[in-house]
Amino acid sequence: MVADHLKTLITLPSTPPSFAKAQQMCAELAGSHYENFTLVSYLVPRKMRGHIIALYAFCRMVDDIGDEAPGDRLVLLDRFSKELHNAYSGTPRHPVMVTLQRTIEQFNLPKELFYKLIEANRIDQQKTRYLTFSELLDYCDHSANPVGRLFLMIFGYEDERGFSLSDNTCTGLQLTNFWQDLRRDFDIGRVYLPQQDMERFGVTEEDLSRNTANDSLRELLRFQVERARHYLASGLPLIDRVRGHLKVDIALFSRGGLAILDKIQSSGYDTLQIRPTLSKQQKTKLFVLTLFPWRWKRWIGN
Repeated sequence: MVADHLKTLITLPSTPPSFAKAQQMCAELAGSHYENFTLVSYLVPRKMRGHIIALYAFCRMVDDIGDEAPGDRLVLLDRFSKELHNAYSGTPRHPVMVTLQRTIEQFNLPKELFYKLIEANRIDQQKTRYLTFSELLDYCDHSANPVGRLFLMIFGYEDERGFSLSDNTCTGLQLTNFWQDLRRDFDIGRVYLPQQDMERFGVTEEDLSRNTANDSLRELLRFQVERARHYLASGLPLIDRVRGHLKVDIALFSRGGLAILDKIQSSGYDTLQIRPTLSKQQKTKLFVLTLFPWRWKRWIGN
């Protein structure tokens, strides 16, 4: 069954929907996917939530085209890219772009960051293996880092040091997602574990097809989990560079990622058998504990 938000791209409406209808679809899209990391916390001012939802809906839409859309996904990504162009210099017809256009104009968001996110999903259609960790980091620079930069820009932060710290956080979250979704990705033909690292630890793709991780794969995941933890820890000083609710929002992103890494560790580094997630109760506990983000230095190594 094709989701409604994908149907509206497969067959673009002849005329743009009203802003209210477009915004409603974005809100429904934002609420329809499970996430480890709360994107819109209760502390975000109400007047800003629509903009954050528009950003989230764009990211969700691009990912769903790359992962779920029927037919030629590259064609659909090109069509969505054209709609992005229209959001900057024309009249878009897709509901996500109708909503996002207001956010782009209000905050003068650069189109290059949005195009990078689309390009990441083009890469997914053409590349399913990564030889080196450097190649994987380049993918993260397209698939994850632009989101953090756009998020900061919406709230008025555009300094390069802040962007660099945000990149560390977003890369850490993306790596966390790779190791969390090892089984899912393998089942759809993608392996994000760098081939050089697999060879170093004696892990084969046959090992990834099993129902449980062997000792070699567990050691490889231990190594990759510590890499992800390093990136998340390296991004934590961003908390000290922002004000108000953003301290909690950014701390929550990082703390959610660290919590998933802890779950992978407690599972014995076996994400083939069970995909580690956070329960509603665990997420609520994280939210409460994160109300004191200035204590972030204590999280490292916990």
